Parts: sequence; structure tokens; C-alpha cells
Amino acid sequence: MTVRNRIRSVALVDQLGPGLITGAADDDPSGIATYSQAGAQFGFGLLWTMVLSYPLMCAVQLVSAHIGRVTGCGLSKNMAQVIWRPAVTGLVVLLFVANTINIGADLAAMGSAAELTFGISAHVMTVAFAVGSLMLQLFVAYRRYAAFLKWLTLALFAYVALLLVIHVEWRDVLGGLVPQLDGAKSVSFIVAIFGTTISPYLFFWQSAQEVEEVAQKPDAKPLLKAPEQARSEFRRIRIDTLVGMAVSNLVAIAIIIGTAATLHQSGRTIETAADAATALEPVAGRFAYLLFSLGIIGTGLLAVPVLAGSAAYAVGETRDWKCGLEHKPWEAVGFYSIIAAATILGVVIDWSSLDPIKALFYSAIVNGVVAVPIMAVMMVVVSRRDTMGRFTAPRRLLALGWIATGVMAAAAVAMVVLP
Repeated sequence: MTVRNRIRSVALVDQLGPGLITGAADDDPSGIATYSQAGAQFGFGLLWTMVLSYPLMCAVQLVSAHIGRVTGCGLSKNMAQVIWRPAVTGLVVLLFVANTINIGADLAAMGSAAELTFGISAHVMTVAFAVGSLMLQLFVAYRRYAAFLKWLTLALFAYVALLLVIHVEWRDVLGGLVPQLDGAKSVSFIVAIFGTTISPYLFFWQSAQEVEEVAQKPDAKPLLKAPEQARSEFRRIRIDTLVGMAVSNLVAIAIIIGTAATLHQSGRTIETAADAATALEPVAGRFAYLLFSLGIIGTGLLAVPVLAGSAAYAVGETRDWKCGLEHKPWEAVGFYSIIAAATILGVVIDWSSLDPIKALFYSAIVNGVVAVPIMAVMMVVVSRRDTMGRFTAPRRLLALGWIATGVMAAAAVAMVVLP
């Protein structure tokens, strides 16, 4: 590699941050379970949903980042300026409930994967993962923590590596990119894929991380106060978000292809991400099984703090608390209390009699329903001059954002109506 190309590579990596972490966190163990089930049950038939979802999720995340970087405030605070404050509080409470259930399901999947891989009790490993994640958020400086999360995204490539050790009929893969339906059950899976891919916690996290970026850089200011920074910052946000969402979707595609080429071909069905790892061994070999299991653990370590952190930002902003991972725990007690509560309740869910699959189903319903009004309010916020000044979203982004809102509204209705 030439010096010039090396410099360009370093410059690109430096521009990746909130968007990359957000995209990677989208492929959490619950998402892996959804994509694995889609591949196992329908083969390559639902690959087209990932192609369709890419521009929609990019638009929503760009709007989230846009709001945070321009105003210097997170989504909750901006939303409270547009709609009735108690309504924002209600949406945030639902977000907290959905995130907590999701954390519980993710921790349970990580514990199961650790038990499969290392032979240690799943419950013990679940508690260990929860405590480790909580300690990192409480006591590691934000810059170091953000770098840690960025490196954790490499765990996602375990699923891309999976494709190198199994046989794939690529002609069939191309056929899966053509939109098709395979009965009523495939419709419910399409809804689940959209609900998993475009989730409210991702909106709050990326917007809040843009605010954190401003707080951590001495020369950075909200664009309303420093409009001269707009060109470079919007370019960074665009690259970061497009790459982050591309990583998310490519990994999801790899999971669907991997499970379609192995489990679907052998007629195996699964219910969880851990089931997928177990089922892979006899049809794809121990190496593929280990890659899948380790990927579940790595993505869970990335997703759990994002789920807990996004809930803390959302709740803290509505209460006007001091928020941010750059603060010490004793400087932002309320903020870190929400992180701790969400994580601890997630562990309680794992130890309870609640079926993790039903828990994921309920959290998907809550996420799908809550996403619609949040997205609609976001689109109103990003188009208001009294909030965004001269940095309202361009027409193309507004159009894509409203299309994404419409698609999610249809998905929310389908979630409720479909059996």
C-alpha cells in the first residue's frame, strides 16, 4: 500500500464513529435470531428485504445524526419542542421497556453461546457479560470506550467469514434479491426484519453520540453556533452513516445466506441465535459453528451498552438531567442509574420464567409501534427552521425519511393485525 493510500485509509477510519457503531449494534443477538430464522425457513427468498431496507435505514439515521449535530441536543429534547411533553415521556417509557426486554434477550443469547463454546453455565456468563458491560460504561472514559466499541464491530465479520467455509449456490442468492412472498408466514417475517432493522433505540443513540462528539472536541460546536463547520461535518456524518448501515446490512445478508445454504438445505428450523449456532455444526462443521457462536458474543457486547445507553439518553433528556458518557457516574447519577437499571432488569428477565422468544416478539411489537410516531416527529423536527435554522434536511432526505416512516407504519399495522 502506498503512503497516499495509507493516509486515505486512516482518514476514512477517522471519520467512522457513531454511524458505524449504530449500524453494528443493529445486528444484535435478537437481530441475528431473526435473520437466522428467515434464512432457515425461507432460504434466500427474503434477501430482497435487506436491499430495500438499506436506503430507508440510512435516511432515518442521517436524520437522527443531523438533528444532534445541528442543535447540540438529543432527540428527546428536540421532540419535546414539537409535541406535548407528557407524550414524549410516554414514548420514552415504552422505549425503556422495549430496550430492557431486548437487553434481557441479548444477554440470554450471549450466555447460551458462551455455554456452547466454553462449557460454562449460561446464567453465570449472562451475569458476567452484564457486569462487564456495566463496568465499562460506568468507569471507562468515553473516548476509550467509543474506540472499544468501534473495534468490537470486527466481530460482525465472523458472519462474512462463515460464507468462506460453506458451499453457497450464488445463482440462487441472486434469485433471492427479487421481491417475492412465500405465504402468509413470510409476511410476518418481513415485518420482523423491518422491525429489527429500523429500531427506535438506534435513533436516540446516534443522535446522542453526535452530541457527545461535540462535547469531546474542543473546537466543535453545534452547527447552529458554528455554521462554518457544516460542510465537513455533514460529509463526515454521511460517510459514517452510509458505511455503518452498509456493514449492518451486509452482515445481515451474510447471516441469511449462511443459514439458507446450510440449515434450510438440510430442512432444519430454529428459534434462537444459539439454536442456529448449534444446528450449524453437523451441516457446516465445527469451525462455522464456533464463528457463529463467537459472533453472537461479540455483537452482544456491542449492542447491550447501546441499548442501555440509548434508554438513558432518552429518559435523561426528558427530565433535564445531566447526560453523557463523558461524565463520571457521580456527576450524572440519574443518567447512569437508568443504564444500571436497564442492564440489571435485563439480567432479571434472563433468570425469570419469561420465554426469550416471546420477550423478543413483545419488544419487536413495542419497537415497531413506537418507531412510527418517533420517526414522524423526527421528520417534523428536521424540517423546522425555528429548530434547525438554515440546516433543515434537504428534500431528498426528507422524501426518503417520510417513505421510511410510511413503511414502518405499514409494518406496525401488520404486526398488530397478523396472527
